Amino acid sequence: MAKIVVIDDNPSIVELIKLNLEIQGHQVKTALDGVTGLALIQQERPNLVLLDLMMPEVDGYTVCQRIRKDAVIANTPVLMLTALGQVQDKVKGFDVGADDYLTKPFELPELLVRVRALLRRANALPESLNRGEIRTIGHFTLMPDNLEITVQGQLIKLTPTEFEIIHCLVQNYGKTISLATLLKEVWGYEPDDDVETIRVHIRHLRAKFEKMKLPVTYIETIYGGGYRLWPEGKPAEVPVDAS
Repeated sequence: MAKIVVIDDNPSIVELIKLNLEIQGHQVKTALDGVTGLALIQQERPNLVLLDLMMPEVDGYTVCQRIRKDAVIANTPVLMLTALGQVQDKVKGFDVGADDYLTKPFELPELLVRVRALLRRANALPESLNRGEIRTIGHFTLMPDNLEITVQGQLIKLTPTEFEIIHCLVQNYGKTISLATLLKEVWGYEPDDDVETIRVHIRHLRAKFEKMKLPVTYIETIYGGGYRLWPEGKPAEVPVDAS
């Protein structure tokens, strides 16, 4: 099964999570602080990191940022575990590169669902990643093996979550994809009204497209509906919600 690193300064939580993940067949390594945890990630190169935010010396936000800046481990999925449950806390977590965010106290079944969903995207179950299928539609070419796309010939490196969002939109191009559908198809679960999860990742994707300075937009917000992909772009002067 998967190799997982758990980083949390609460030994009781660490042992509880470790025990339940090992029951599921996973190999689990643990750390009680951010410095040790980051070194463990660099050494083990795990399939998934479960990361507390509020830790002394080096907090979880900083650990996540350092993961994303290290080319060797940059694509490692990160599930943040924290008592900070406000919208702005979640947005900050996603902004530094988290793939998912679970607020303490949490139910173990929900944690295991989140873990399965992240492992599905990063390893075995996402068909788009498994097949290594290169697909071209409009200006887009998707290269799953490298988690990359090209848009009008320009290469864009994506996180696993961003790639799955693009893949879902490409599979349904021309249609409006609801927030609920994206949450189910990409994250593999149906959290209650967790729209910030989608909005932050869409904002990151749009920022990557905007760096190309093309006179078109590719992801349109459909008010009250969701999002729609325009594979050949839509004139930039058409208003598009920035969220």
